[in-house]
Amino acid sequence: MNTANLKQDYQERIVPALMKEFGYTTIMQCPKLEKIVLNQGLGEAVADKKIIDVAIQEMTAITGQKAVATLSKKDISNFKVRKKMPIGVRVTLRGQQMYEFLERLVRVALPRIRDFKGIENKLDGRGNYTLGIQEQIIFPEINIDNITKLLGMNITFVTTAQTDEEGFALLREFGLPFKK
Repeated sequence: MNTANLKQDYQERIVPALMKEFGYTTIMQCPKLEKIVLNQGLGEAVADKKIIDVAIQEMTAITGQKAVATLSKKDISNFKVRKKMPIGVRVTLRGQQMYEFLERLVRVALPRIRDFKGIENKLDGRGNYTLGIQEQIIFPEINIDNITKLLGMNITFVTTAQTDEEGFALLREFGLPFKK
């Protein structure tokens, strides 16, 4: 199955399966994947400004969409943070790029994690799911030789599901390998 078919797969296989499982009367009631947000919090960027630039390049390579730096909202003297200082990187994927990234994540990146037994099945109460990744090197777009520091990230799947049960069923149908 190629990346263009993931959206088609959603319409042809996943929607009927969800309608049957939850007893929806119309396809508009079916939950759908709204966006995928990748976020890296880089507290160590306070000391070294180059970390942000490297993180932006890596995140752009992983997603195929330009990453933006997130700025601090206020001064925090204990952490040597000033207002509007770059302290993280994020990307929001929607539409075709979202489906392409999801395909690469499920088929290529997650199986590359050492001792992988599946991902946790805890959702946030509103049908959204956040997956924490410890190392960015599980993505094939990252050249391991150029890595200076291992950086983790959060990947949030935002769905239109009203409950965790519906959101879990949707993500399971998309092929996310949840623990049994």
